[in-house]
Amino acid sequence: MEEIRWRMNTMPKSNKEESIKILGEEEIIKVKNFHQSFPQYEETPLADLKNLSKELGVGGIYVKDESYRFGLNAFKVLGGSFAMAKYLAEKLGKDISELDYNKLISDETKKQLGDITFYTATDGNHGRGVAWTANRLKQKSVVYMPKGSSQIRLDNIKAEGSDASITDMNYDDAVRLAAKNAEATNGVVVQDTAWEGYEDIPVWIMQGYGTMALEALEQMKRSGVDRPTHIFIQAGVGSLAAAVQGFFASVFKDNVPVTVVVEPDLANCYYESAVQGDGKPVNVGGDMQTIMAGLACGEPNIIGFEILKNYASAFLSCPDYVAAKGMRMLGAPMKGDQQVTSGESGAVTLGVVALLMKDERYKELREKLNLNKDSRILLFSTEGDTDPDKYKSIVWDGDVPSIDL
Repeated sequence: MEEIRWRMNTMPKSNKEESIKILGEEEIIKVKNFHQSFPQYEETPLADLKNLSKELGVGGIYVKDESYRFGLNAFKVLGGSFAMAKYLAEKLGKDISELDYNKLISDETKKQLGDITFYTATDGNHGRGVAWTANRLKQKSVVYMPKGSSQIRLDNIKAEGSDASITDMNYDDAVRLAAKNAEATNGVVVQDTAWEGYEDIPVWIMQGYGTMALEALEQMKRSGVDRPTHIFIQAGVGSLAAAVQGFFASVFKDNVPVTVVVEPDLANCYYESAVQGDGKPVNVGGDMQTIMAGLACGEPNIIGFEILKNYASAFLSCPDYVAAKGMRMLGAPMKGDQQVTSGESGAVTLGVVALLMKDERYKELREKLNLNKDSRILLFSTEGDTDPDKYKSIVWDGDVPSIDL
């Protein structure tokens, strides 16, 4: 079978501490306080896979299960909701601390703001979060999805009152379409990728994701683990990966966990950037037809890239079967371990950990990452079965085999 490709991070570093200031613990506590004002807020579970840890020969595997987030089956709403609230707070001349959920959705706030249309491009989860937030703000949203997107994900976005459609473009071109049409109609782009001249909202989205990272750290500490030794985190444009990396690097300045960035092999812009090695981002084009739809992005977020260039330990490029393996392991756990319903983009990191620990082809990488019986590994299952039919075809029916047949 096609192997996982990997590259240790040897890219030149620059402005390290400056690059993570936006994700400091004090900043993320404010973000979490905002999310806690939502009536839908509950801390999502952290599954402690004790028996799988023994099976793989590591000290612990902890999986943050975002399938419970706000009833939306994915973590993305954390970023979109916070960014939209920050934008509205600035428009109203307020600090975000003055604008909790109830004030945000009030008729008085709507009257002050007038009509706003939020534009975004998405494979599904981010767009649903933007549409959900816009709906509660009594505002409009327009959502563009790349070709090949799931019909059920489209339907879920439309159910929030959004003007949503599947385009004939790849993800990155759909982003450009959203930006173009927002500019033409005086709308607001809510996108988790940054480019020159568009940086505030992507930063706010990354900060929004910080709630999930802060929760995970607090949950680990409550279970007696002061810090993860390793974090495996998936990347599309890199906003999530950089948010998690930046937060943990800010908290553990002198002892940053080993962080491994995982991508699909057809959308591996961070891996290719590491191969190039000069510290500049590399874009990847094409249709990017991977089952990891949420990671099918070929152009790095320029803000996230700086953080990951400075702090990530390694970059991995993974075939689809790695994600399928992770889905099956989480869906059919070892006896006594908690089941996690994890979608294609959420499960790839567990598939990676299992292969690194059990497959001798990856002995060198395992040793370079210092993965052993003392490793405490933190993973983020960022979505549940957001495409239920696809989930069942993989987990029940053996689509995308994770063994050589």
